[in-house]
Amino acid sequence: MRLIRAAVLGAAAAALAAPAAMAAPTVIKFSHVVAENTPKGRAANAFADIVNTFMGDEVRVEVYPNSQLYNDNKVLEAMLLGDVQMAAPSLSKFERYTKKLQVFDLPFLFRDIDAVDRFIASPAGQGLLASMERKGIVGLGYLHNGMKQLSASRPLRVPADANGLKFRIMSSDVIAAQFEAVRATPLKKPFSEVFTLLQTKAIDGQENTWSNIYSKKFYEVQPYITESNHGYLGYMVVTSKEFWNGLPEATRAKLKKALDIAIEYGNQVARVKAGTDRAAIARSGRSEIIQLTDEQRAQWVEAMKPVWKKFEREIGEDLIEAALRANEG
Repeated sequence: MRLIRAAVLGAAAAALAAPAAMAAPTVIKFSHVVAENTPKGRAANAFADIVNTFMGDEVRVEVYPNSQLYNDNKVLEAMLLGDVQMAAPSLSKFERYTKKLQVFDLPFLFRDIDAVDRFIASPAGQGLLASMERKGIVGLGYLHNGMKQLSASRPLRVPADANGLKFRIMSSDVIAAQFEAVRATPLKKPFSEVFTLLQTKAIDGQENTWSNIYSKKFYEVQPYITESNHGYLGYMVVTSKEFWNGLPEATRAKLKKALDIAIEYGNQVARVKAGTDRAAIARSGRSEIIQLTDEQRAQWVEAMKPVWKKFEREIGEDLIEAALRANEG
């Protein structure tokens, strides 16, 4: 990780010109909901380090992790009001601003993280960054967390095992439909409340990446984790159109370059942590990791596939097809 971080600062030093002196630097408050040692947390801190080191007379970045300022349900409103300038909510949080980003929530759509990379680099994926500009939100880039796993109070090997269980989900109609497809009850709850809900058995399970399951210690209160890789959890780094367009063009260009470097770093961290955090959970002995057979996985795919058709009109058949093509690379 240290070598990756050193490379990040080296790339930034080469890419960013000396800052232009200003009377007072513009302050960017960057709000997010996860821990600092997660891929998103590290990317946000790397962005702040780059900007504050190489553009400090021009712009200063302050990072507020762990929902210190806002949770993901409130941060976009706060950003549009100017109370924060940048955020990186999970892609499902943009549902009220565009239905197109629901493509990322479709179960078993992406084969792996490489397929996600190919999709977001495609014209279709890049076009989604501008999908909310009419609502005042500018997309600046995509951050990975990783592929999602299922955890629960009982073993989940086939869809019938989820029958009757209560799962915490993000605010996503697609993810709600995903759990309803296996006769489970989805409950939309803030990320910051998940550990307590699991600990008190107010819910039976949840879906998340290895990074979030480990950093938030969900594995300590969930006896079973099914390695399903059934969905993608990622974020869009966003700012308000009003704030972004109010910056000088040269400043925008340097901030975008700094962010691109930080995102590349964060996505490398996500790939590494998917393996290391899974291994740490396995070593802990607190939660049994269940690996699905091909036949069991096929049952989950078959059970959840109707969700694609249900949201095809809202998302757009062309976007779903573009995502499927990304699996072929």
